[in-house]
Amino acid sequence: MALITLRRNLCHLSDFRIHGALAALKNHPVIHVHKVSEEHLCPWFCSPQSEPFRVRFHHGCCKKFHSENGNDFHPVGEPVFSQAHDWDRPEQNLKSVDEQMFYRRLNSFTSSEEVLSFISTLQTMPATLAAGALQRICEVEKKDGNQKLPKEILKNSVFQALCIQCEQESSGLPDAVLVTALQALTLLQVDPHSSLLLNLVTECHCRLKRGGLEVHSLCILGESLIKLQGPGCATLELIICQLKSEKLEEFTPEDIVALYRILQACTEKVDQHQAFLNKLNNFSLSVVYHLSPTLMSQVLSALAVLDQTQALPLVIKLGKYAVRHIPHFTNEELRKVLEAFICFGHNDRFFTKALERHVASACLTLDPEVVSKVMEYCSRKRMLSKPILDAVAETFVCQSEKFSPHQISELIEPFGKLNYLPPNASALFRKLENTLLTHFNYFPPKTLLKILHSCSLIECHPVNFMAKIFSPYFLQKLQGEELYLDRLSLAQLTQLFLTSVLECPFYKGQKLLPKYQVRSFLTPCSSLETPVDFQLYKSVKIGLIDLLGARLYFASKVLTPYCYTIDVEIKLDEEGLVLPYTVDEDVHKRSPITRSR
Repeated sequence: MALITLRRNLCHLSDFRIHGALAALKNHPVIHVHKVSEEHLCPWFCSPQSEPFRVRFHHGCCKKFHSENGNDFHPVGEPVFSQAHDWDRPEQNLKSVDEQMFYRRLNSFTSSEEVLSFISTLQTMPATLAAGALQRICEVEKKDGNQKLPKEILKNSVFQALCIQCEQESSGLPDAVLVTALQALTLLQVDPHSSLLLNLVTECHCRLKRGGLEVHSLCILGESLIKLQGPGCATLELIICQLKSEKLEEFTPEDIVALYRILQACTEKVDQHQAFLNKLNNFSLSVVYHLSPTLMSQVLSALAVLDQTQALPLVIKLGKYAVRHIPHFTNEELRKVLEAFICFGHNDRFFTKALERHVASACLTLDPEVVSKVMEYCSRKRMLSKPILDAVAETFVCQSEKFSPHQISELIEPFGKLNYLPPNASALFRKLENTLLTHFNYFPPKTLLKILHSCSLIECHPVNFMAKIFSPYFLQKLQGEELYLDRLSLAQLTQLFLTSVLECPFYKGQKLLPKYQVRSFLTPCSSLETPVDFQLYKSVKIGLIDLLGARLYFASKVLTPYCYTIDVEIKLDEEGLVLPYTVDEDVHKRSPITRSR
């Protein structure tokens, strides 16, 4: 009885010839054929099978394998995938084509288990491809939201073999592969004291001192070292020096943004790098239109953190191009953009219009932190945007449980500051009242005071909470460990108390003690009143002097009994004649001239 075993010779046959040979052998009465795994014949186009074909890596640089299905392997050092395809492309460079197919197959996997299962089917693999496999594992884990590699991956024998190979053959890795492998492992917080990372960092340091690393590799290495060793490491300074010596014209937009991120991490040395930052800011004007939404938000964030107030032309240009990207920003990216615009005082009507459209259409899906940041942007800019305020009010009514106490404060405060009641005001303040009653003790005292004060400004007087906030217990919590309450808190308490006296005569509860009341809401540092615009006041003063004949006939910044300040006051007698402002007798009428608040 003859026995014929088909092995690697079948790999030289076309599919048609293979199937024909198998059919002929099956029909032969005295010949038995061993079943040949399709994956063994052509591992690139068949899904890895868990049971029929398993390979265990051994320690020796991943070059010794053990088969558990009885099939022999291809000779060590000869890639399995090259033999599966050499009849199709005899004229091509097998190594380059095989590497392309390897990465194409690798990028098609969506889980670490798939990657490791695929790697286990290979006999030999260069360190370059091993590093690529490590990078792909880290990519899919990061995409799944994992901050660290799962224990089952770390303990996997194939994963450990990949790490050992990269560690032992790191000196043979190309620069780009070396720094990319380091970056991938760093992003998933692999132990920085592990022998693999220490070896990779040492190899990178040696190559850095020799010079010759490309800009992109320098940027990747710099960011990886910041995560591993912090911004104070000496190697980072060497990287920045080498980046400074490169021509910015040779940087890609991605490298420009990476450089901003590196400098952003070194805020304590911003003065030392300011001359280079000025050069970088000027050059970045030419690459703004190349930036994706992600890169644009990162540049704006870096400019804000580095306090680049002299880079306003760049901020303005970024704001112009950010308009078209608003629908494409993620929640985090939009938050960073708004933070930067708040920091630089930037306000663009086209950006505002685009933001209004985006918030109005997507407010229910926006992150609470972004919603509160949008409201802070409106408040800081004193921007009465009804589409935004209405959408946010509706969002709070529907999803109040999603907002933290601080976010609720940021959300409610602009309504009072801008003196605006949304169409669903009754539902909004009913929901707010229920939230405060249910979670009263969870709100920090100053945050709670801000919220209630904002409500009183739009005549939604928080009568049900006044007794609590005027109580000695709450005032003691509000003061905390400080010797005195801050001026702004005292002014807010006083205004709430005056509201209870003037607007809510039916309120008979706890009163605010006199020692907590202020005489004026207008203070130099923190004021509840908007300071008068100097140019406006100057114009009014000149006009009144021409009209009345002298500066003597009107007073400025007159304090009323209710703590408010009048910009200009004119005193009249019974006949309507103007009196000097120093006269207190025979005053029949006081005519205030003030701005609307």
